[in-house]
Amino acid sequence: MPRILIIFIALVFTSIACSKSSEDQHLESIPTSQLLKTLLNGNKRFASDHPKHPDQGLERLKSLAISQHPAIAVVSCSDSRVSPELIFDQGLGDLFVIRNAGNIVSDNELGSIAYSIEHLGVSLVVILGHTKCGAIGAFVEHDHDHNVHYSEFILKIIEFINQEEEEKALIRSDPDFYQKAIEANVLHGIHEVKNKIPMVEKLINDQKLILVGAIYDVDTREVIVIENVD
Repeated sequence: MPRILIIFIALVFTSIACSKSSEDQHLESIPTSQLLKTLLNGNKRFASDHPKHPDQGLERLKSLAISQHPAIAVVSCSDSRVSPELIFDQGLGDLFVIRNAGNIVSDNELGSIAYSIEHLGVSLVVILGHTKCGAIGAFVEHDHDHNVHYSEFILKIIEFINQEEEEKALIRSDPDFYQKAIEANVLHGIHEVKNKIPMVEKLINDQKLILVGAIYDVDTREVIVIENVD
């Protein structure tokens, strides 16, 4: 084999070895158009029990002590089975996470999302619901039987969900009402973010922001996108 060809092949392999795939980069260095794919690939690693556990070393910790630059904001449920950093196989400084029972999007959550967009520069917002959600389950149970007793604060959560237009549109007798109520609550979050945070629609139109609704299946460990606004 000619020497010049050998040198060329060596340079090609060196270039491939030195170049980082999107999976090996910090999320903040990945283009907006590739962020969702990268996030879902992380979930595939988690679901298949092959996580990388990125961005947890000392070098990352030192850089985060100076400043944070998360690329993605996630609104998720407080459910102990639904930790976004784990199910998406991400690390410290990668995700700006807002959690509450039922992944509800009210004024407080909108304020946190707005902060993540305006001041931290996130370019992907994910509203993440999940199967077997206790908050939605309480809403469904209370809807079907008002004699079930709940404390004052849980009733406030139920009432908030009950007032969502997306929930009101559902057919209560539908055998899949529980699952559809989970999805409707996610869609409500999407609509709230898009319609109530002033800069969101323009950023989406300018392809600087992507807004996604998704459901995490606690049995299969997979995340399924149900709404993608980009």
